[in-house]
Amino acid sequence: MSEHAKLYWRCRRGMKELDFLMLRYLEQTYGGASADEQRIFRELLEMQDPELFAYLIGRSVPADPAVADVVRKIASGTAA
Repeated sequence: MSEHAKLYWRCRRGMKELDFLMLRYLEQTYGGASADEQRIFRELLEMQDPELFAYLIGRSVPADPAVADVVRKIASGTAA
């Protein structure tokens, strides 16, 4: 199974909203992201749904500015 296929299945979450946001980022942004940003995205996929969702809706903010930047990109659907 390719890395993309594995990531695709890891983006499939228990919440439809998370599915949409994570899959959109994977399809539109991940391939052109830096290695560090890709690593952060993969780390975010390891999080539990409630914690990840809280980040994506702005209920909580990651302490690490680099992680917060990736979360912002995922939530907004932008690569910049």
